[in-house]
Amino acid sequence: MEMVCSSITHLGSGKSHLQGSRCQSSIHPLDSLTSKSKEEVNKLIEEAKTAQKSWAKTPLWKRAELLHKAAALLKEHKVPIAECLVKEIAKPAKDAATEAVRSGDLVSYCAEEGVRVLGEGKFMVSDSFPGNERTKYCLTAKIPLGVILAIPPFNYPVNLAVSKIAPALIAGNSIVLKPPTQGAVAALHMVHCFHLAGFPKGLISCVTGRGSEIGDFLTMHPMVNCISFTGGDTGIAISKKAGMIPLQMELGGKDACIILDDADLDLAAANIVKGGFSYSGQRCTAVKVVLVMESVANALVEKVKAKVAKLTVGLPEDDSDITPVVTESSANFIEGLVVDAKQKGATFCQEYRREGNLIWPLLLDNVRPDMRIAWEEPFGPVLPVIRITSVEEGIHHCNASNFGLQGCVFTRDISKAILISDAMETGTVQINSAPARGPDHFPFQGLKDSGIGSQGITNSINMMTKIKTTVINLPTPSYTMG
Repeated sequence: MEMVCSSITHLGSGKSHLQGSRCQSSIHPLDSLTSKSKEEVNKLIEEAKTAQKSWAKTPLWKRAELLHKAAALLKEHKVPIAECLVKEIAKPAKDAATEAVRSGDLVSYCAEEGVRVLGEGKFMVSDSFPGNERTKYCLTAKIPLGVILAIPPFNYPVNLAVSKIAPALIAGNSIVLKPPTQGAVAALHMVHCFHLAGFPKGLISCVTGRGSEIGDFLTMHPMVNCISFTGGDTGIAISKKAGMIPLQMELGGKDACIILDDADLDLAAANIVKGGFSYSGQRCTAVKVVLVMESVANALVEKVKAKVAKLTVGLPEDDSDITPVVTESSANFIEGLVVDAKQKGATFCQEYRREGNLIWPLLLDNVRPDMRIAWEEPFGPVLPVIRITSVEEGIHHCNASNFGLQGCVFTRDISKAILISDAMETGTVQINSAPARGPDHFPFQGLKDSGIGSQGITNSINMMTKIKTTVINLPTPSYTMG
């Protein structure tokens, strides 16, 4: 069966780069992309609630077995999934294939880790607390929350969906997935792999449609027991409306890269280009601002400029390094940041160039704190460089941001690196490497406006469960035995 994966029209249109492109697949009908009404959403959630009650009674080994089948199917279908990632969200072909395989690996690892984490309980006795006799035995176990609402972003619509789906399922929950508007077809391909694996009907549902139309109805639904969201400012609004349910949110970042004067500048430059321009900078863990000591700034900028000049720009099918950003509004926002920086005196290391949604990579030197690009997240291939005169100045800029997702430090002195890491108000600090979400079993979390809770496979499993306690009460002995 054929599926249509359309996203953008053509370079120079200001809308997208492909229209009516077709990716071949035999795994899901296109009519699943119709927008759901509130009545249809309500029915899906009710079905998810019913399916979850039976799924929670399914043996843990059986849940893991089905997840392993789904993982194998994801890898089998990596080509059609990757093709849709290319056509829907302009992801370079190589990166698209990697996302599909990485997602399968995540599901397999989650199956194994879930058996380990959920297979263990805890036993306590009452006389371990002062004033108590050994008359109470306490048994604890992890049980599922119920219905998990998963909302992944456009930039990783498969990987960040399975990072929510797999922990939920192994823990005994059901899933209602709200895929992003861009990336929905690839997400539906992925979900159908789970259906092919044999998961029960109603356990994994997809709600397609615009968040502006059904978002509040979904996130405030009384049968939703947990929300796992990855995206932008929308998450803050969700958190204010969701009520007393567990929330797992990753809301973006302004990831700072601090370069000390003793850093390996070749290593730093390579990571800045990789971290700042991979997938056209459309990553929450992209390098978003470079804070470099003045003494090495000229040398670093020249090395970065040389590497930026080698980046290829074009269509994702050609595996170009820089491809169109996801929407015209995104491109317009990025351009607004560039115009502001130009007006306020930033140094352009390349000529600014844009055709439609395609923006050529741009390094901005001599950026000052009064420029918007110093603080706002472009989510595009534009990277500001701020020259600093002390490490404290760099740390201050990092911590003054309302974001706190990740950061990185480049230095040959591990003692300095640890001290700077301790001082940076971010969820993760990478030493001598660009920010990165993976490997997927590592903890992943943000501070301040960058999120609530911690992700990573084990953390997600624990977050999507609650503790159930059973206490066995024994009679108070009237005499001493023995």
